[in-house]
Amino acid sequence: MKFKYDLHQNMDPSSIILVYEGKFDQQVTKSVLLLAERNIDSLQEDPTVKRKVFNVIVECLQNIVKHGENLGSVDLKNGLPIFMIGREHEQYVIASGNAVPSNQVKDLTGKIERINKLDREGLKQLYKEIMRNNDISDKGGAGLGLVDMARKSGGKLEYDFRKINKDLTYFSLQVTIPQQIPK
Repeated sequence: MKFKYDLHQNMDPSSIILVYEGKFDQQVTKSVLLLAERNIDSLQEDPTVKRKVFNVIVECLQNIVKHGENLGSVDLKNGLPIFMIGREHEQYVIASGNAVPSNQVKDLTGKIERINKLDREGLKQLYKEIMRNNDISDKGGAGLGLVDMARKSGGKLEYDFRKINKDLTYFSLQVTIPQQIPK
């Protein structure tokens, strides 16, 4: 997939903290979180930045697990889930990719575009609105995780969709978190 190629081409190999590609389940998720924590701890990061990074990591991994559950035995040779975290240019780059049902692309695009148009206060209001309306799907998603990632990063969510087949599309997401906390 182009996304995976771009990840490896755009990141300096020495700045990559962790990359995992393969099947995700709760056990793999725990292991990835533990490895990420150890690697970031070794960098002696500011606790506030570290919390933001971990929040985004957890949201990305939860999205991969939630949306990968119903894909079953589908041959995902070109659509295996991937998670990556790196640090370069005084920022953390957290990226994930996973297959989603093609019929969810329009809704997901709309949610991300809405989020990307909002400022800090707008994101706070949207978060409260989603919580207040209890607008959560059977998979546990209402876009709350995406809103939270945008709030923690202070920036726009970068994303891409690539068709795998008529039923599945590969969803790539990248979130950047500055190492310096804005004042």
